[in-house]
Amino acid sequence: MMIGAGITRREDDRLLTGHGRYLDDLDIPDALAAAFLRSPHAHARINGMDLSAARSAPGVVAVYSGADLMEIQKPLAPKVLHPDLVDFPRLPMPPSEVHYVGEPVAIVIAENRYLAEDALELIDVDYEILPAIASTAAALAPDAPMAHSGATSNVAVRLVQRSGNAEKALDEAPHRLSEEFFVMRGGGHSMEPRAVAARFEPSLGQVTIWDTTQSPHYARQQLSVIYGMAEDDIRVVAPPDVGGGFGPKAQFYGEEVVVPWVAMKLGRTVKWVEDRQENFVSAMMERSQTHRIEVGFDSSGKLLALRDFVEHDQGAYCAGLQVPSITTATVPGPYRVPDIQIELVACYTNMVPTSSVRGAGRPQAVFAMERMMDRIAEYLDLDPAEVRARNLIQADEFPYRVGIMFRDGSPLTYDSGNFPALLSGALERIDYSAAREFQAQARASGRYVGIGLAVYVEGCGLGPYEGAKIRLTNRGKLLVTLAAAAQGQGYETVYAQIAADATGVDMEHISVVTGDTSRIPFGQGTFASRITATCGPAVHDAGLRMRERLLDTASRILGSDAVTLSGDRVSMDGDPEKSVSLSDIARIANIGKHGITLPEGIKPGIETMSYFAPSRAAYASGAHAALVEVDPLTGGVQVLKYVIGHDCGNVINPLLVDGQVLGGFAHGIGNALYEDTAYDAQGQPQTASYLDYPLVSAVEVPPVSLFHLHTPSPLNPLGVKGAGEGGTIPAPAAIAGAIEDALRPLRARITHAPTTPARVFAAIPRES
Repeated sequence: MMIGAGITRREDDRLLTGHGRYLDDLDIPDALAAAFLRSPHAHARINGMDLSAARSAPGVVAVYSGADLMEIQKPLAPKVLHPDLVDFPRLPMPPSEVHYVGEPVAIVIAENRYLAEDALELIDVDYEILPAIASTAAALAPDAPMAHSGATSNVAVRLVQRSGNAEKALDEAPHRLSEEFFVMRGGGHSMEPRAVAARFEPSLGQVTIWDTTQSPHYARQQLSVIYGMAEDDIRVVAPPDVGGGFGPKAQFYGEEVVVPWVAMKLGRTVKWVEDRQENFVSAMMERSQTHRIEVGFDSSGKLLALRDFVEHDQGAYCAGLQVPSITTATVPGPYRVPDIQIELVACYTNMVPTSSVRGAGRPQAVFAMERMMDRIAEYLDLDPAEVRARNLIQADEFPYRVGIMFRDGSPLTYDSGNFPALLSGALERIDYSAAREFQAQARASGRYVGIGLAVYVEGCGLGPYEGAKIRLTNRGKLLVTLAAAAQGQGYETVYAQIAADATGVDMEHISVVTGDTSRIPFGQGTFASRITATCGPAVHDAGLRMRERLLDTASRILGSDAVTLSGDRVSMDGDPEKSVSLSDIARIANIGKHGITLPEGIKPGIETMSYFAPSRAAYASGAHAALVEVDPLTGGVQVLKYVIGHDCGNVINPLLVDGQVLGGFAHGIGNALYEDTAYDAQGQPQTASYLDYPLVSAVEVPPVSLFHLHTPSPLNPLGVKGAGEGGTIPAPAAIAGAIEDALRPLRARITHAPTTPARVFAAIPRES
């Protein structure tokens, strides 16, 4: 069995030896370089633009403003909609008004990037600066200016989730607590920024686009609509290696429209690679939310009601409502809550649009809920682990209907899990009783040590579908083709493992290619921890069909039904002398003899294809436990011990799953302690380089004790769930809880993530 084997990634050798093939490494002859002029203002009207000096600059081939490209100034459609959404069109390169610092307003095409950048400085734009909005509080103020000229409100949409009567239950609850929590903005910061290259073939009327996207088929569909071209005339290819995605690259941007269009206009290949400064101000971000949450509970700590009012920063445009929709569905978490009311107002601001970043709306919801579980424990003088245990959904209650809706349009129904075992496993591995004793001893000696816990549920494996194709090549190898594009997850390894088990062909005879719209007609993309649970079953089913085709063809050739497949040969009665190789099968069924009839019963063209559409989302889960020490004089936090319990159902490759979880945890530590995108009141970014925006390194990521539970999902034949985001989602909540627990003698209240040293210091009441 290859499924379940911890095989090292096939990709590692080329990546570790500097032979990765990223977009900027591809040999694309005679490519011109593109550079974008971006707005320096958060909100401004464009009264005019003088391009003459730039057009006359050395090496410049063309310069275009948004007004020069009106034929493609069509709205970039939001991914997830709502009937009540007030949508302002997000144009590829707006000709008349800009709404955030970093929005593209012009493009220069030159012989190289240096000349293109030089020419940008020669463009003279007449901006009329308009009032800007830089927070949800400012957006909702009674006298707030509008983030978009002509708007009557800064509210994009209001979302409401209800189950039962939360208001009545709160009124009748023996105890109730409320608090306000803030989670700040942050970015994906993938190793490789965004990039697009395009080449037009006028004789064919076809354009080939290389794009570091997470969703090639989605990009093709959008371009087909905007360009008015047939999808078959647009080929979108994600390069063999893409240096991380984390959500921002799953979105569709104006640069992806402008670069190929300019290539077609000029009849030349054009390439644009985002630099890091651009990435800071133009790639989509996430996280910024304010939660005003209230819970009702009895004297044992049992939850009776939950009400949460959420302000969500949508940014300058609505790229989709997936993040706020996921937040409203994630707040109740793994707990039984009889009465729920969650209201979310999404606001337009004059900052870069927000959309999914690893976790996608879940870290904010988990932060609010887990912090309230800590507050309940403190209020009742109970242990926070015990309060959680008393409220957890039990293992025999699945499938469990929460009573509200998930973002995929289905009732929020947890398919499988064992939340109590995750919590008890985390407590056991952090040695909870001994940790509490250590905390008491540390306090006695003047040290501030605390323990934090967080339990979460993650909707994953979303539809609508994903597909796979397997073909017997003429070399006698199996080629597995996925629509999904990889960004470092190990697809070339994992899906070869699945195909090997399904077909019975040794893995060494199987290769995997991904992310090319010309190879497979339909697909959705890599996002939302969905691919293993959607593409995995598709590969498995296509593999079973391929096995059937191989055995059937071999039996016709050998004249016997008693055939077995082993390695790359099919033999009769297990006799290697009476066998055919996969190359033999390909030569007869795929190639044939020119003009000669196929042998009787042989079906031509050995290729199988399968699409898998889940009935609804699956739900991964986990529990984190943190032991930290805090220096109240500096606000510094040291993580002494960290435990992760993770349940993603059956595991295809344990080694790769561990890597996904631990990589997610590194992202989570950044969200918990370091990463904070700041804007001033005029919408000017204040953290536009790594001098001001700290990313974690190996030094800041502590060792982790990681364990897995395996509760298979009944929603797909492999029993798998998602694994890419679980390390990130609860980390800010667990760390914040540990910091507040450490500083309890000083009466500190931790209400913000990230909990930076400045925020820790400010949270401690001091004598005036």
